[in-house]
Order: sequence, then structure tokens, then C-alpha cells
Amino acid sequence: MDADEIAMRLETLDGWSLSPDGRAIARRFDFKGFAKAVEMANLAAWLGNRRNHHPDVCFGWGYCQVSFTTHDAGGLTDADFAAAARLNELVG
Repeated sequence: MDADEIAMRLETLDGWSLSPDGRAIARRFDFKGFAKAVEMANLAAWLGNRRNHHPDVCFGWGYCQVSFTTHDAGGLTDADFAAAARLNELVG
């Protein structure tokens, strides 16, 4: 996926940004407390299992960051953008 296509796809994906190396997209979700961050991490993991496209998830008190990349392709593919869009739908 070239840089122009990535930029175009990101415009339609609320809250997501391109990693500095251009190989992943990420979104940080902020919460009050730890429990909601854990729930978000579990939701992202559940979605990854359902789609067989697993995100990298980092969470702690008040936040959860989810990143998608396609390791086999060495960067971004349609699967990353589809998973991110679905996660957006699930969280509203």
C-alpha cells in the first residue's frame, strides 16, 4: 500500500494515526481508571481472534493503545484498515 492510499484511508478512520515508520496504524483510547482500559484491551484481543488479524495492544491505568500492521506483508494492508474500522464501530 503506497503513502497516498494510506493517507486517503486514514482520512476515513476517526482517531487512528500512522506510526512514525509508516508500517502500522494506531489509536489511543483514554479512560478514567484501569478497568475500562482492560475491557478495551480485551475487546481488541477478541476482535483480533475473530478476524484472525491480531493487534498489538498496550494498556495501563487510564489508557489502551491498539496498533494494527500486517507482519507478513511488512506493513499495512486492507486487513489493518478493516480491523480498525470494525473496532471503531464496536466502541461507538
